[in-house]
Amino acid sequence: MSSATAAYLARRAAQKEKVRILYRRALKDTLNWAVHRHLFYPDADALREKFEANRSVEDVETIDRLIADAETKYNTWRHPDPYVVPWAPGGSKFHRNPTPPAGVNIYCFLYFFQPLKGVLCNLLYIMCPFSFLPFAYASLLH
Repeated sequence: MSSATAAYLARRAAQKEKVRILYRRALKDTLNWAVHRHLFYPDADALREKFEANRSVEDVETIDRLIADAETKYNTWRHPDPYVVPWAPGGSKFHRNPTPPAGVNIYCFLYFFQPLKGVLCNLLYIMCPFSFLPFAYASLLH
């Protein structure tokens, strides 16, 4: 295999990857514009037809131009407020209850085990006698 053929194949592989990534981003962004699935499916079909129309193009420069045009069009029509899963970063529930600052100890499990305080202390001592036992043991006794 000559170096020109290897370079051509590497460039085509990079183009295929760019097209795949662009299609997936556009498809996910289409879901942001269509609230319900029955509205999403026709838009997804139209998007697929746009990508399939240029599937047979073989010229490398033309493919680069088509990718650049599609990326500019995608960036123009991106949703201004995309849907984010609530518990994902950027979602409405992400870090809603942040970890407490250093020095604040929360023992919510103690209220449920008040009748078994002695048994729980012995169990903690058996499970981890060296790590957090003195602090936990002292807090259980109060």
